[in-house]
Amino acid sequence: MSRLLKFWLVMLAGAAVGVVVSHDSGYVLISVGHWTIEMSLALLVLLIVLLFGGLYFLIRLAVRTRRLPRDLRTWKQRRGAHKAQDAMTRGLLEMSEGNWRAAERRLVRYADRSETPLLNYLAAARAAQLQGAHDRRDAYIRLAHEHMPSADVAISLTQAELQLADQQLEQALATLRHLRQVAPRHTYVLRLLRRLYEQLGDWEHLRELIPELRRSKVVPAEELRALEIKTHRKLLENAFLSKDPKDLDRAWAAAPRAIRNDPGLAGDYAGYLQERGRDEEAERLLREALKLGWDPHLVEIYGLLDCPKPGRQLARLEKFLKEHPDDPVVLLTLGRLSMRAQLWGKARAYLEASVTRGGPVEAYRELARLLEHMGEEAEALQIYRKALTRGEERHLIPLPANIGQPQINRPVLEEPVEPPRAHDTEEPAGGAA
Repeated sequence: MSRLLKFWLVMLAGAAVGVVVSHDSGYVLISVGHWTIEMSLALLVLLIVLLFGGLYFLIRLAVRTRRLPRDLRTWKQRRGAHKAQDAMTRGLLEMSEGNWRAAERRLVRYADRSETPLLNYLAAARAAQLQGAHDRRDAYIRLAHEHMPSADVAISLTQAELQLADQQLEQALATLRHLRQVAPRHTYVLRLLRRLYEQLGDWEHLRELIPELRRSKVVPAEELRALEIKTHRKLLENAFLSKDPKDLDRAWAAAPRAIRNDPGLAGDYAGYLQERGRDEEAERLLREALKLGWDPHLVEIYGLLDCPKPGRQLARLEKFLKEHPDDPVVLLTLGRLSMRAQLWGKARAYLEASVTRGGPVEAYRELARLLEHMGEEAEALQIYRKALTRGEERHLIPLPANIGQPQINRPVLEEPVEPPRAHDTEEPAGGAA
């Protein structure tokens, strides 16, 4: 628009000058020494304009000639940047289509001319990773570091992601530890560390990381609680397998009080105490845990403890029977405690009640064992059979009542009669005529 306006202004000025000159062209006399020059004013103005235009053109030509190398370099850079941008776009499209090799070639070819070589090399590293070319992947990561050392966090995060995806856990751990020093509060670094420690089974370091995860609010509260419980259950397991018997108590003491009432964690610790012959400690632990929250799994473990005073255990658990009268696990546990206290009638009553209410298979087995030792083998056999076929009656094939009694004039095993063979029916060559 501005160029069009300038053109019309020039045209109007020229027209105005033409009108003025047509009425009076004027007269100019220039005397220099013995030389005199006469001309019209219009011609003088025209010559001045032409001289000015020529000088302006020569000056512009000299300036452009002087700036030609720089302009040429700028043009080449722009052309290279355009090619690099086009190559990066096409390379990313190739990656989206699954053509990893072609994508890698396009991304690397003009990476040195790209305005963002970091993105080219990081994308090329992913393409090489998808081809299983770890050496090329690491080479592109190094080139990305060389081109932009200030982007160490972004480059190292990409490297850690690729190492984790390829199950290079030790290398990923080294990369993430470096990132932990560079950016200790980076939320994504914390997430990757959490994921890596779980894959490595490094529960001790994960336990140390959990407070940082809680402060940074990287993980939702419920998920974090489940992670914390899982971590301390694994630590208890490792402590139980340790040769030092004190490691188990240390692992339990390290567990936060907020999660000690978790049924899974308390049940694990009680089971490990029982394995170590510390049944009385396990009994106290389970009793306190059941007061804080009811859980059938803890009740079942409680019935397996071998304490010196089973009658006291029985009395303590019978208090819960008022609140859970139809719980088959409670009835099974009361039956077991009654058996330990040698209260056979009460044990039978509790176990039969558990079986009647659809109790677990263990209730059937305990009742059958009790009946067998009480001399009631037939009833015990029936209970064993019920335990074996419990819940599977609909899958049993129906059988006739007289399966073991063969009918008269009927063989027990009917063998198929083979048809006569061809050579048995043919007459011999020298037979009677």
